[in-house]
Amino acid sequence: MSRRSDTCEAAGDVRLMGNSQTVYVDTLDREWKTKPYCRKHDTFALSHVKEWTLKPLPSGAAPQCTVNSSATAFVLSTGGFTGNPFHDYTDVLIPAFITAHPFGGEVQFLVSSYKSWWVNRYIQIFQQMSRHEVVDIDADDEVRCYRNVVVGPTFHRELGVDASKTPSGYSTADFRKMLRDAFGLERATATPSGDQWDIRRRPRLLIISRRPSRGRAFMNERAMADMAASLGFDVRVGEPDASTDTAKFARLVNSCDVMVGVHGAGLTNMVFLPAGAVVVQVVPYGRLEWLARNTFAEPSAGMEVHYLEYAVQLDETTLSEQYPSDHPVLRDPMAIHKQGWNALKTTYLDKQNVRPHLGRLKNTFLQALKMLPHG
Repeated sequence: MSRRSDTCEAAGDVRLMGNSQTVYVDTLDREWKTKPYCRKHDTFALSHVKEWTLKPLPSGAAPQCTVNSSATAFVLSTGGFTGNPFHDYTDVLIPAFITAHPFGGEVQFLVSSYKSWWVNRYIQIFQQMSRHEVVDIDADDEVRCYRNVVVGPTFHRELGVDASKTPSGYSTADFRKMLRDAFGLERATATPSGDQWDIRRRPRLLIISRRPSRGRAFMNERAMADMAASLGFDVRVGEPDASTDTAKFARLVNSCDVMVGVHGAGLTNMVFLPAGAVVVQVVPYGRLEWLARNTFAEPSAGMEVHYLEYAVQLDETTLSEQYPSDHPVLRDPMAIHKQGWNALKTTYLDKQNVRPHLGRLKNTFLQALKMLPHG
């Protein structure tokens, strides 16, 4: 058990009936119920996650096996907040890796609340972690029999693996290596690649773009790109969304040395950056430092990427055009925080776009340049 997940493990005669979300195990002496998703105190997320029951195997009328497997069965859900990349990795993919890694591929993912578009988006990751097919378990009519079962993945921390809690000390670095193998990413570290005689290979900077209608967009993106180019960066702009080819975008991010974006799901792509690269999180106006810290600042260390923060000031936010200068949204953000998450999210995340001062941002980009091994 952890603060965010309950994991039930059992060994013996395991018989699993997906269409009733039931697991029978002969070694159990009591019934257990669990929702196999890593947000156990979030009632909204869990309302989209089916409950599973582990029961003692009845001695008389035990269901007869129709499929036998020597792999370990692993039940997890893609309900909850999946579809947002931050939650895809924090709530599902990294916890799945934490649980599956010790089995060396001899694990079968039985996915509840299955979304085919979601599984397809990350199929290379599942294929890297398992040698067995991924099963849409709620729609499955088989009685699947195993010797071992794990129901529910294990959560350690946001976007990371705590090596001190893993059986053999594997870590976020091992998760990132698995991603490189899954997507064929060439750069483990941010050392200049390409022609070894070309000492001028320019470091590459990626701007994570968002549409203004979604909020948290850069309103002066072109000027930012021109300024970065004037410092010697090879600049790329990418806008990941639901239709983005994950492998293709992973390769773009992996080719970059610096990634800059406003706080949001797009920054999750830092999982693909090479070690020694720099991530720059632009924090929207509204006293959101704690949110920036929990989501991307703290995980960056485990990913071995350098972290820089650019805090948006009052004269850089479009909120100053939407509200009078004495409005609490501008003058007293904590008053909005006290109204709860929805008020905070609507005001400071959904309705705010940003226009960073190029002079200030230039200093941050120069700082990033100094951190790189391009020397």
